[in-house]
Amino acid sequence: MLVLRKANERGHFNHGWLDTYHSFSFAGYYDEKFMGFSVLRVINEDRVLPNQGFGTHSHKDMEILTYVLNGTIAHKDSMGNEEHVPSGEFQIMSAGSGITHSEFNALSSEPLHFYQIWITPNVLGITPRYEQKAFSKSDSKILILSPNAEEESLKVYQDMRLWLYRDIANETFTFQNGRKAYIQVVHGQLEISSNQTQSFHIQTSDGVMCYGESCFTLKGLDSHNEVLIFDLP
Repeated sequence: MLVLRKANERGHFNHGWLDTYHSFSFAGYYDEKFMGFSVLRVINEDRVLPNQGFGTHSHKDMEILTYVLNGTIAHKDSMGNEEHVPSGEFQIMSAGSGITHSEFNALSSEPLHFYQIWITPNVLGITPRYEQKAFSKSDSKILILSPNAEEESLKVYQDMRLWLYRDIANETFTFQNGRKAYIQVVHGQLEISSNQTQSFHIQTSDGVMCYGESCFTLKGLDSHNEVLIFDLP
C-alpha cells in the first residue's frame, strides 16, 4: 500500500521569521491520522529568515537529523559544539540523556531552507553525541544513516537506514517483508507505483508512506530529482 502525503496538505504555520510545514503532528499542528510513521516522528520543512532562528531549547531521547538545502545553519549545543552546517550537509544529534541547543540562520542576506527529521531511538538514556558530514554532491545513491555507520554513513540508534537518491530514471526498491518505507521528495517530479497500488505522480515536498509491500518503483519525470528513502522497521 502506498499512501500519499501531499505537500500542500501538511500542517503549515508562517510565524514571520519561520515558514514551516509539518508532515506529522508537531507543536501546534495535530492530526490523529499523521502522528508519525514507524520510527519517524517528525519531518519538518523549515524556511528561516536571515539572522533568525531557534533559541536554546532542550531535547531528550531522540535522534535528530538536519539536512540543509539552502543557506547555512549556525549550531551551538551543551556538548560544547559550535558549528556551521552549510547547504548540502547533514547533521545528526542523539539527544540521549538530555541536551540543549540552538540553531540560527548564519547568513544575513539569504534565507535558510532545511529539513529537520526526528527518529525515535531504540536505546534510551545514552550519552548525547553530535556528528556532521558532507557527502558527495555527484553520487546518485548515498547511504546517509545506518545503525552501524556502514559505507561511511552517519550512525543512528535505530534499526533503519536512510538513502539519498539523485536523478532517478527508473528504479525498483525492494525490502524485507514486514518492513516499511517512507519516500520524501526533496525536489523534482516522479511517478511511483507498487504491486498493490496504481502509479501516481509525486513532486517537490510530497511524501509517500509504503507498508505491506515488498517493493515499489520510482520513475523520474524530469532530468533532475532528489529523493530521501527511509527503510524502516
